[in-house]
Amino acid sequence: MYNIGDKIVYPMHGAGIIEEIEEKEILGVRRKYYIMKMPLDDMRVMIPLDTIDGIGIRPVIPNDEVEKVIGVLEANETKMPQNWNRRYRANMDRLKTGDIYEVAEVVRNLVLRDREKSLSTGERKILNNARQILLSEVILATGLVEEEVKILIENSIK
Repeated sequence: MYNIGDKIVYPMHGAGIIEEIEEKEILGVRRKYYIMKMPLDDMRVMIPLDTIDGIGIRPVIPNDEVEKVIGVLEANETKMPQNWNRRYRANMDRLKTGDIYEVAEVVRNLVLRDREKSLSTGERKILNNARQILLSEVILATGLVEEEVKILIENSIK
């Protein structure tokens, strides 16, 4: 159970801070929700408390682990399938884990691939989503502002 003020990661959505724990009735079902404020776009996400174990909610990484994430971004590209459809599925599976290192690998691999040849529309969407997830967690882990983190990420990918 998390508390108001805790920094958490919601896989496929990104990191945020729990602002409230609220009980709401939606479609005739009364449940408790975490109301999470995302650092990007001032967005709020409702997460049902009764499903957090199954969806991989976890705490934001500590600041000292950000260097490891940067290390992943600086590493060489991981071998990926040539078929864009298989690559797409593999990257989606990585994002669904909610693991920051997996997300960093997706960002690195797709940025490098995009530099070589243009990404498909689907892969571009995955890249944008993965960037947002990575950005939000690094912002909350470091306390840096969005622009600084964007520059840090871009400069880390060789």
